[in-house]
This record gives sequence, C-alpha cells and structure tokens, in this order.
Amino acid sequence: MLAVLSRSRIPGRKASRFASSLVGYDDYGKDVFTGKVADEYLKKHGASKELMNSGNWTVADPDTVANAVFDWAIERGANTYCHLFQPLASNGVRFGMTGQVQSTMMTIDEKNQVAQGFSGKDLVKGVADASYLQTGGLVTSQKANGILAIDTSSPIFCRGDVVFIPAVFVSEDGVALDEKTPLLRSNEALSREAKRLLPLLGLDASNGLDTYLGIEQEFFLVPRDHYYRRPDLQDTGRTLMGKGAAKSQEIANHYLAPLSSATSALACLQEIQDETWSMGIPLKTRHREAGPNQFKLICSRGKSAARIDQNLMVMQVIEEIAAKHGLAALLHEKPFEGIKGSSKNIRWSMKTREGLNLLDPNAVLEDCENEDAFPIIMAAIISGLVEYGDLVRIAMSSPGNELHTGDRKPTTVSACLGDDLTAGLQGYVNDWIAAYKPSNKVLDLGIGEVLPFEISQANQNNTSLFEYRANGLDFRGLGSGQNISMANTVLNSIVANKFSEFAGRIEAGETPGEVAKKALKTIFNGDVFVSSGDGHSDLEAIEALSTQKHTSFFEKMRVFSSEELTARQIVLYEHYAGIIEMEALVMVKVILHRVLPAMRALEHESLNDMTSSLGSLEEAIQGLQDATSAKEKAALAKELRLGEMVTARSICDQAEGTIPSEHWSLATYKELQSLDSHTVTEADYFGEI
Repeated sequence: MLAVLSRSRIPGRKASRFASSLVGYDDYGKDVFTGKVADEYLKKHGASKELMNSGNWTVADPDTVANAVFDWAIERGANTYCHLFQPLASNGVRFGMTGQVQSTMMTIDEKNQVAQGFSGKDLVKGVADASYLQTGGLVTSQKANGILAIDTSSPIFCRGDVVFIPAVFVSEDGVALDEKTPLLRSNEALSREAKRLLPLLGLDASNGLDTYLGIEQEFFLVPRDHYYRRPDLQDTGRTLMGKGAAKSQEIANHYLAPLSSATSALACLQEIQDETWSMGIPLKTRHREAGPNQFKLICSRGKSAARIDQNLMVMQVIEEIAAKHGLAALLHEKPFEGIKGSSKNIRWSMKTREGLNLLDPNAVLEDCENEDAFPIIMAAIISGLVEYGDLVRIAMSSPGNELHTGDRKPTTVSACLGDDLTAGLQGYVNDWIAAYKPSNKVLDLGIGEVLPFEISQANQNNTSLFEYRANGLDFRGLGSGQNISMANTVLNSIVANKFSEFAGRIEAGETPGEVAKKALKTIFNGDVFVSSGDGHSDLEAIEALSTQKHTSFFEKMRVFSSEELTARQIVLYEHYAGIIEMEALVMVKVILHRVLPAMRALEHESLNDMTSSLGSLEEAIQGLQDATSAKEKAALAKELRLGEMVTARSICDQAEGTIPSEHWSLATYKELQSLDSHTVTEADYFGEI
C-alpha cells in the first residue's frame, strides 16, 4: 500500500481522492529540488530542470542553480544549507548515518542589511574539519581540512529549515575520506567498461549506464519508557544482557501479522511514510517481521547513489518519528539475544541510460537480438562474485552484523539463480537451446471464486547471499544498521572488472558465445554458485582487504588507491574494537549499578560468580586498551566479546530469572517487546545507571 493512502490522518489535511483522481497525492517529492519543482525556479534564472540531470555545468551554472535553490528555500521557510556526506565507519551507535555542517544562507552587508549569502561557490564546495573523524591516518591535525563537493547524481532536498546538498568528502589531495566517493568511482568504472563490452554484443551503451537499488530496511520499535530503563540499549543499540520472554517468535505469531491501530506502531509507520513521501523516497511496502515489534519498510528501485543517501535519511527519520510516538527505534542488527536480527536487503540492477535493464533477459534479447548478450552479462556478475567473494564478506562486515550471523542469515558467499534461469543457462552452455527466455506459468486452483493467476518460475532460496529475482540481483547479507555504499562499491567494481576482462577477450578474437560459455562452465555447481572465498570471519575478511590481489583490482578499476585501502582497513579494525570496547564498558557499569545491588540485597547464590566475572571482564578490557595496533585491538575485542562478555551475560540472565521483579530495575525482554506495556514516563528514569 502506498504511503500516500495514510495522508488523510494528518491533522489539517483533507483526503481529496475521488474516483480515479489523484489530486491531493501529487505532492510526491515536493521537498526535492528536481523535476517540475526545480524547473519552476530555474526558469526564473534562464535555465531548466535538465541542468539538474547533468554534471557538466558551465562556469555560470553553479550561480544559476544556487540562486534558484535560494529562492526555493526562502519560499519554503528554509534559511540554512548543509553539505550531506557519508563519514567512514558511521554505522553502529552514531545518531544518523551522515555528516553535516549547517550554515545560514544569509549574510549581513556593510549597511547591516540582510542579503543573500548563498552563491554558486557555496553550492559546489564546502569545508569541514576531518581531524575528529576516523580516517585511518589519512588526515593529520596539521592538515585537517576535508573538502565537501556537490554530488549532482543525488538530488538536493529540504527538510525543516535546512536545504541538504548531497556531497563527497575528500582531502585537499583528492583522497577519499568518505563512503560516497568510491561508490561514485565504481559507478564510473562500470559505465566506462560497459561502453566497451555492450557494443560488442549489439547493445547501445554510448551514454553509459547506471546502477539501481531497491532497499528493504528492518528495525524494532520498543516502548520508550522501558528503553530509558536500558542503559545498554541507549549506549550500544543492543541488550548486553536479558532473559528471553516466554512469548517470543517461536510460533511465528508476529510475521506478517496485522498492523494494529491499538498501539502507536502503525501511526509511527504512517508518519514515516508520509514524511519520506514528501522527500521523494517511495517507501512502497510495510509489514511486520518475524521478531516481536520488528518491522520492515521497502523502498522501490531507483538510482543507487540517490537511494543510498535516501536510506541514510530514512534511518534518521525512523529514529526521530519513533520518539514522537513514545517509541524507540532500534536499528542495530541484533538488539535481542535469541530473537531474529534485522537486515538491510537490497535488489541491485543495471540500466543503460537509454532505459534498458541489463538483467531483464527478454528486454535484452529484444533490444539486440543477440542470444549471447544476456548470458555474458550474467556470467560477468556470477563469475565476479565467485572470484571476489572475500570482498563481498568485507562489505558485509560490521560489529553489529557479525552478531547477526545465523538466524537464517547466510554468510557463505553464494548465488542462487533459481531453477528456471539455471536450466536456461545450462541449456545455453550445452547448446540445447539458443537463448534463455524466462517462462511464467498460470496457476489455476480450481476454485471458482479465485481467478487463475500467473507466477514466475523462479524459486526463492534464503540460504544464498545472492539470488536472481524480478530482473535484479538480491543481496541479503547486509546489516540493518549499515551504510550500504561499500557493498555497492564492491558489486559495481566486480562487474566492471569482468566487463573489462570479457571485452578484452572479445576484442582479441573470441566470440561472445565462447566467452560466456567458458565462464559459465567453470562456475556451475547445481543451481548455486559458491565463492572460493567463503567462510571468512569478519576479521579475516578485513585482513584480506589490503592484499596485493585486492589492491591491484581496485587500482585497475580506479576505485581505491593503495593508500585508501590501507586506511580503510585501519578504520575497520578501529571501529570493530571501539564498538566492542564500548559494549564491555557499558556492561561493567550496568553490572555495578544495577545487577550487583539487586544480587546483594537478596544475598543471591551467584553473587560470588558475578563478582569474579566482573573482575575478569575489567581485566580483559584493560588488555584491550593496552594493545598498540588496531589489528591487535580488534583481535582482543573479538576474544572479549565471545569470552568474558558471554560469561558475564550468562550469570546476569540466570540471576534475572530468579530475582523478583520489584528488585530488578532493568526493563525485561517482555516489557521491551510489548508495545502495550507502557507504565511510566521517561522522567522516572533519568539519572545515573
């Protein structure tokens, strides 16, 4: 159901849809400076909306756009602008996933009069101190300036009194200090290599191509009053202790259950969809997930750079609007032990700028009448995943996502094409069929009241990280709290590299059919393709990032330099160790201020065990803090998380099960997982742990 269908619930807004009229719902994207909105203001300055679709601006164009944006902003009541960027290691406990420096669009002249203080120079470039951000040594206090440069592929938008300008963040030497710059480089690499390969297949790629994403965002909503009684949730995003509730997810009584108006969750979801609708973010689907009070919002496909920026804003909007409804949104991958974690699944595809989806076999065959075209495109994707599966694991790695392994969440890097496509490609490889043409079947249930309907022959396989579905490639290994730029950078680069390899072989004399069949024959393994780089832990994957293989690969594609890769490896180690150290320190405080007092008051039988475990925990933290290298810290952090923290939690959870509720001050899993259990206000729970 479209978000707009809930708009009549907004105070002061009247539902105005009658019969087939959509008047009243035409305000989609009204807060985005693109399309007809941009056209209206650009025309006043002698330009048109087409200017916003091109990065090839003349010297005068920035001032033209800046003046139009200023007029638009002032009429909307906005008076501030901000270059929106994606810091490294921004996933985890950071509020919001973006970096922002907000500046007024006004200036005061010599006559003390207010004047426009926003020019083309302000639009295209900003400056921010990068010394306090994680950069892996790329920035020093002596050379701390980071440069913010507008990304014209992602639209300018307004929220509240601020105009947001999506941007990249680089050093004064052009070294990437963010997640966005490599993403755009990988888009450029894929477009560049497509211009080589696709014409050899009879496809027009003269204008390049773009990647597209659909994004599924999962999260939990918990009562905010009980959230204030969980210092671990507030500080780390997950419960570091907690005994499971009697009613949980065992009988799937939450998954796809009705969204009831009896709690504030439905109103919260409706407001999230309404606000993002105005921001040009089409959250088309909402539903309950398997965990108690776990939900999913699905954004339909759009250009990848813009969709990723939008997803980061969606995460911020979810947190902010949840608070307005007396709820706390948990975006962590594993906020509850024993409960299904949260993912961020994506559907990735490629389109030429003429509009051809390269993962649609019927459209590709119709466009070029070349039976080898679609197989060679699929061979490039799958053989790339097989060869560079270790890079996929790096893209998945984060301290939160590591906890989400299991839960039906695959970690082996594999791709399932489904029975229909697999049979088609095998038939192509063995010359049984000339070209793969997907087939649908009509299912008739033999019930008069149920109309016959058409279904795809593709089958869903939740055990594979990648799956071909709906003319796209689903990637289900990412964490709900992650910035997915790196994942898409890896996918784009892998495919670009294979496009380059295949183009070179065809240019050297091989036929497209020979190239496609050789590649497919070497990677077939039933209907699932498995990477040789599977099975790595997060730290093993991170260690592999700066190998010669990966350095050469990324430098060839012009996506990362050796210096940038080494810095990112350090950042990943530091982030991993830092998150776990923080979790351990919070656990110590909760035990000292909440658990031990309850145990002492009742002379609990496990008091000595808890005291001993606390000492071991503090000793392990000290060892982590004494480590000198980022890699060593990360290794010790992993031992701490899987050792002392597990032991301490076990004792805490056992104690919770035996201590009467009047002596247990932490909110229980039952209280957190029941939206109708509000009993207090946040004011009752301010104060130290």
